[in-house]
Amino acid sequence: MKIASFNINGIKARVEALQEWLKEAEPDVAILQEIKSVDENFPRDLFEDMGYNVETHGQKSFNGVALLSKRPLEDVTRGLPGAEGAGRDGDDDVEARYIEATVVGDTQAIRICGLYLPNGNPVELTPEGAPVLGSKYDFKLKWFARLEARARALMTEEQPFLMAGDFNLIPQPEDAKRPEAWADDALFRLDSRAAFRRLMNLGFTDALRVKNNAPNTYTFWDYQGGAFDKNDGIRIDHFLLSPQAADLLRDCQIDAYTRAKAKPSDHVPIWVDLDL
Repeated sequence: MKIASFNINGIKARVEALQEWLKEAEPDVAILQEIKSVDENFPRDLFEDMGYNVETHGQKSFNGVALLSKRPLEDVTRGLPGAEGAGRDGDDDVEARYIEATVVGDTQAIRICGLYLPNGNPVELTPEGAPVLGSKYDFKLKWFARLEARARALMTEEQPFLMAGDFNLIPQPEDAKRPEAWADDALFRLDSRAAFRRLMNLGFTDALRVKNNAPNTYTFWDYQGGAFDKNDGIRIDHFLLSPQAADLLRDCQIDAYTRAKAKPSDHVPIWVDLDL
């Protein structure tokens, strides 16, 4: 089963590019981020006509995640647990960043967790160096903690699951062409990387690094300064596999060629092939 993740940076602007890639890559499941659309405005008919079941968790103009699947999507849930009082201003977290569903393969089922983790910039710190309460960086780290809690709960079930999407996180210096340029950025700060490491230490496998450990391998290039032509990129889109899912891993690759097409997203798809 081929499962892909793609931050499309706006379904309205990228719908034709997304359809073209789906025809080329033929994923069984596509996990989308930044659809930037409310549920009722998502062009689900276009993808249903291509043979996909569609589930969305949308938000006007910002964020938004979706699942497209050639197989039925079962037990769909929207929103990361712990939303009560978890917003940036102490209210509930209403940002559409997380969706889960179960997909049944030929031999077994897998739980798919699609996510768009907060960016966290600008980084606001107290004089003591702690994140300012209610700031975007504080929200990012607290969202990470909620994601870790959800992962812990799923791990106890000892069933195959994965967490995939735009983590807005550069794990290590080799995941950026110029790591020094990101030193003070929320995507690469030590607190952010420590949160990611705590998540990984639950028993996840970084699928790409198992199957493709080549240098200068990225999933995001800025639109400015000819970044893609210079391969001045970062790796922030990840597939994290539970131990049971990691046992099923056959391949993981990045479709970097899509970045060179007309009206591209600033991200490119990453996909895994699992023996399901």
